[in-house]
Amino acid sequence: MADDRLARIEACGVVAVVRLDDLVDAVPLAHALVDGGIEIIEFTLTNPRAIDAIKTVKAALGTRCLVGAGSVVTAEQVEMVGDAGAAFVVSPVCSQVVIMTSRSLGMLVIPGAYTPTEIQYAWELGASVVKVFPARSLTPHYIKDVLAPLPHLRLMPTGGIDLANAADYIGAGAFAIGVGGSLIDKDCVASRDWATLSKRAHAFVEVIHDARQR
Repeated sequence: MADDRLARIEACGVVAVVRLDDLVDAVPLAHALVDGGIEIIEFTLTNPRAIDAIKTVKAALGTRCLVGAGSVVTAEQVEMVGDAGAAFVVSPVCSQVVIMTSRSLGMLVIPGAYTPTEIQYAWELGASVVKVFPARSLTPHYIKDVLAPLPHLRLMPTGGIDLANAADYIGAGAFAIGVGGSLIDKDCVASRDWATLSKRAHAFVEVIHDARQR
């Protein structure tokens, strides 16, 4: 099952990071992303309603998307999102207890790390993918440089990724990218402009596809 989920993340190439103050429209938001080709959706626990969003989106869209939780930093949070049906857990940090608890519950786990030592340590603890965060402070060359001596890693740069640099990160060897504000435009969500959101999602998918064909 984990291999199938990893394959879906790699095939899509984009994890949509939903960090919003209001998740009342979580289901139409998810529909818009999936209609645009992004089927991997992360709701961050910075919003206390994220767990409800995971439940409702999973119930509404079923197998059309993989729904996960972000900003997870404790074992208790892992257990809560697992009960909600999350397929994967994303953390901004490398926490052994988060990794081990996620694995014990059968969820993919994507911990955050920054330096090569931290990244390799996260991998050795059992990370499914390592979130290189914050990528805003780095460049695609950093991903390429890390992978040169450590080609076994699956890296997902997150933070500051947009349509202008997404292809460069994929070209540098990123397994996938995590994309937040440059995809989940708050004005589009507030006005419920789902068509524009779908177009944004499709644009990212096209950029990823083109980068992989080069």
